[in-house]
Amino acid sequence: MEKERITRILATDCGSTTTKAILIEKRDGEYRLVVRGEAPTTVEAPFEDVTKGVLNSVMEVEELSKVKLLDGNTILKPKQSENQGSDIYISTSSAGGGLQMMVAGVVLTMTAESAARAALGAGAIVMDVIASNDGRLPHEKIERIRTLRPDMILLSGGIDGGTISHVVELSELIRAADPRPRFGVGYNLPVIYAGNRDARDLVLKTLKDKTDLVIVENIRPVLERENLQPARHKIHDLFMEHVMAHAPGYKKLMNWTDVPIMPTPGAVGLLIENIGKSEHISVLGVDIGGATTDIFSVFQNIFNRTVSANLGMSYSISNVLAEAGEENIMRWIPFKIPTAEVRNRIRNKMIRPTTIPATLEELKLEQAIAREALRLALKHHKSMAVGLKGVQQARTISDAFSQSRTGETLIDMMDLKLVVGSGGALSHAPRRVQAALMLMDSFQPQGVTKLTVDSIFMMPHLGVLTEVHPEAAREVFEKDCLIHLGTCIAPVGTGKPDNRCVHVRITRKNGEESEAAVNRGDIATITLPVGESAHAVIQPERGFDVGADSGKVYETEVEGGLSGVIIDCRGRPLELPKDDRKRVEALNKWSSQLNAYPA
Repeated sequence: MEKERITRILATDCGSTTTKAILIEKRDGEYRLVVRGEAPTTVEAPFEDVTKGVLNSVMEVEELSKVKLLDGNTILKPKQSENQGSDIYISTSSAGGGLQMMVAGVVLTMTAESAARAALGAGAIVMDVIASNDGRLPHEKIERIRTLRPDMILLSGGIDGGTISHVVELSELIRAADPRPRFGVGYNLPVIYAGNRDARDLVLKTLKDKTDLVIVENIRPVLERENLQPARHKIHDLFMEHVMAHAPGYKKLMNWTDVPIMPTPGAVGLLIENIGKSEHISVLGVDIGGATTDIFSVFQNIFNRTVSANLGMSYSISNVLAEAGEENIMRWIPFKIPTAEVRNRIRNKMIRPTTIPATLEELKLEQAIAREALRLALKHHKSMAVGLKGVQQARTISDAFSQSRTGETLIDMMDLKLVVGSGGALSHAPRRVQAALMLMDSFQPQGVTKLTVDSIFMMPHLGVLTEVHPEAAREVFEKDCLIHLGTCIAPVGTGKPDNRCVHVRITRKNGEESEAAVNRGDIATITLPVGESAHAVIQPERGFDVGADSGKVYETEVEGGLSGVIIDCRGRPLELPKDDRKRVEALNKWSSQLNAYPA
């Protein structure tokens, strides 16, 4: 259908616990969200049919919008009249545990890492990375492949014209393991070969009768370049043909949708990638869920995604405690509480994952844990989003300062222009400023950064919509999805507490001026409403940098938000007082400076 004729769009996201439906309509020449509905996902017993949850969520949208969207037990398409049908129906899914993959490569820090990036970018959870040099014995690798039962395997290795023997050895390990797929019986496991083209015939000979082998272009054709797109596209295709086709009820759902069903994280990643590349800015997106925390980024025009599969706020909350350590969680709690009680409350949350905080104390404790989950997920992301290892780069004086060294992280917090937060802890914070404070504490943005959150978690729907109607996706994203929290100005440096850190003056479009002089160790705000922008002149003191170098004036445009312009002078890196009493005092001071919690 021509894009101009699309006036009503129905979209669903089948999550592991909840199926969410949204209705988008073109009104007065612009696309806007009309209503949202949700229902429990029905991929498991007793229903074992994902379409039942889809129909229930659409039924809620139908009741709220007064538009007939269902025709018995199917989606009503195309649009019949003002009150009947939708022009297109699209869906994403992470039900049934989403897309679970194993990747294999010759060298752990080169081709295997490139393969992991390809799988993560396609929306997969990478269960394990097997490499020729990973230190495991062959029988251990075979046992690992056999017991994990991934949905598919991505095999890579060797540059074109390079080593053959190692990648053939990896294919022989996969053959020996004879892995069975997670869903469905009587069909072979999909294996994508994206390695040295000279080894294709040998890999084909080894795997063709034991697996469903597909060959795509090499992920690392030469050391200096990654070629991830062919593998990513093939992962999407096989996700539809194999994983979704054998999951309960998906065949029916696939017949309803106008474009292929996309893995939920893949759709969110597509949206973040489009924002970064279309606006030519560095952007960081995060989705903190119950079991995992996903981070998406675009830096130097390169998209990366990581899944911290053991960092979540319900099912995986005990893992956050184990990985962060008691001390790191305790440092964010702004009141005295025994460590044993914190441990017990975390265990209770894991046992009853659907409970939400009932008191202000519980909320502050949960947000303390969220800070650590976000901090650790970003640390993991920085270690994966790196320049290509193994590359010898020629350097001249002119590019010596701009070019990132191989193996170094691409994440540059001073270059970061936009943060998009989503997931329950951020999207459902009782006061929006709490989400801003959590992002500032865990990510520690530097210089000038815009902070936003996804209002009701509709980024997956809009991600898959970019495949059909990018303009509609863009309009709804900017007008209905994003909640603008404000712009954070964070000078980098450390100085003595209570000494002047920075002076900020903003001039609004109507000529009105506001200014603030902020001391080291304080947070201040300047009111600037949502939808307004202003010219800012930022003068840091000597020893502090906001983007122009130490002590130098920086001028830029800043955008308003629910918290206006937030000037964070707590220092970068942010260090909390070691003394317990002073730490609690500092946390409560910053909360009151932002009016984050009721007095």
